[in-house]
Amino acid sequence: MTLNLRVEAKSCKSSGKIKGKKPPKDQCNQGNNSDCCEQGKYYEIYKCSPKVSARTKAVLTINGFGKGADGGGPSECDGKYHSDDTPIVALSTGWFNKRNRCFKNIIIHGNGKSVSAMVVDQCDSTRGCDKEHDYQPPCPNNIVDASRAVWKALGVPKKDWGEMDIHWSDA
Repeated sequence: MTLNLRVEAKSCKSSGKIKGKKPPKDQCNQGNNSDCCEQGKYYEIYKCSPKVSARTKAVLTINGFGKGADGGGPSECDGKYHSDDTPIVALSTGWFNKRNRCFKNIIIHGNGKSVSAMVVDQCDSTRGCDKEHDYQPPCPNNIVDASRAVWKALGVPKKDWGEMDIHWSDA
């Protein structure tokens, strides 16, 4: 198994780094415990994500898809904001695959349960630390950024919402 993980990691190397800038006052929404970019800190960027399989390993994070939420601007698939009471996700850049997964469902397995969620946005792994990205760092290349409806469906207690190791697959 370790060999497979190494091969997977080698197939998706960092595309470089961006230098963080301090967000203007009150410009970084830290809802859902989101991080803000730090002045002078370097952040890895990725144009790829690990290979998709029947059990793709990922980290589930929580995202707000509504206007004014920590997710930044409107969703990339349709330019609209969405209700966090709907099971929806944003995928890291490589998995988002140039919008090829827009409005397609994925199955998320975590906490002993499964849920189907629709892809509506990209968790940008290539850029960040700017107004468009709510002055948050670039997304790692292995993220499924989910609405609260996904976390609820997986039966995760609210106090544990934030980050969780999962597997996912195309529906």
